[in-house]
Amino acid sequence: MDEDGGIRGTDGQDGDVTATRRMRELDRAEALGLVATVSLGRVVFTQHALPAVRLVDHLVEGGDIIVRIHDDGALASLVGPTDAPGVVVAYEADAIDPVTRLGWSVVVTGYACPVTDAAEAARFVSRLRPWVGRPMTGALRIRPDLVTGFRLEAERTLPEPACLG
Repeated sequence: MDEDGGIRGTDGQDGDVTATRRMRELDRAEALGLVATVSLGRVVFTQHALPAVRLVDHLVEGGDIIVRIHDDGALASLVGPTDAPGVVVAYEADAIDPVTRLGWSVVVTGYACPVTDAAEAARFVSRLRPWVGRPMTGALRIRPDLVTGFRLEAERTLPEPACLG
């Protein structure tokens, strides 16, 4: 840290540590595995012909992402006819340290459809914690079609050789 409380990077520039990181793409399995390690993410959908984003809790089961909904919430608009494949959404989750800027980010694009089996929906609702005290009445299943992600990792550097003398 410098005298002002800022982070000094390895190149001497305040807050700039890009020289010590690299970005590595994740494969589908690793990306979904990382999403399963956190409980929060953001679902991106269309509401009144405009993009909308909601922070939600989730779980990953069988490669699908499950989120809770309540009847009068914005995500309830994603519940379409049962004969449709679902509504296209994006889902993003990450874990990035704000100081080191190391971590990962994953974006899943796929179809969201309601969980229609009552017992399965009740099981999901019991496992997901709501953000507020409103009762959650159902669950959405996001079936990933496209999964992309990256990990920001510390660049490995070799130590300087000792001078013999």
